[in-house]
Amino acid sequence: MLLMVLASPFVQAQTPKQDIEKMLEQRDLEIKTLLGPKDSEYTDAQRDKLKDIVNGIIDFRAMAKFALEATYDTIEVKEREEFVELFATIVRDQSLNKLDIYRAKVTYKDIIVKDDNADVSTYAELDDVRTPVNYSMALEGKEWVITDMIIDDVSTAEAYNRQFQRIISRKGFASLLESLRKRAARA
Repeated sequence: MLLMVLASPFVQAQTPKQDIEKMLEQRDLEIKTLLGPKDSEYTDAQRDKLKDIVNGIIDFRAMAKFALEATYDTIEVKEREEFVELFATIVRDQSLNKLDIYRAKVTYKDIIVKDDNADVSTYAELDDVRTPVNYSMALEGKEWVITDMIIDDVSTAEAYNRQFQRIISRKGFASLLESLRKRAARA
């Protein structure tokens, strides 16, 4: 019995870096499989599935909190929940504006893990155009989630932060919330 245990291959747990890369590669493959060949038509069910895959690992609450800064902690819980839901709806909708981008070949340059946070550096190449796409990630429970996406050196969370802070300082949070309601209704 001891010989069988010693003779079996040594199984080593994956590192967080390997877990992250495997998870991102798996999602990329799911998306590309669902997209099918270029110029394919998509059903509503396929678009919904794509939306789920593309956005399924984004921590919208973390992004929303960053976008609102101190305002996040000053608003009522009900408003906060509505804000996060509206914010997620808008980001999800925007993620499907240009489906061809998900056909890009993704190359992982570096994944740096420090404690429960990770920075993932990649580039996506489509039609001979190479675009840097980086992710800030955090470990929530046993799952890695995206807390920010930096595309072509533009942070999604920071862009929303600038936009939302401008509206809050000029017109107040209620105006921002009403604007988001209208945008989400169009999504």
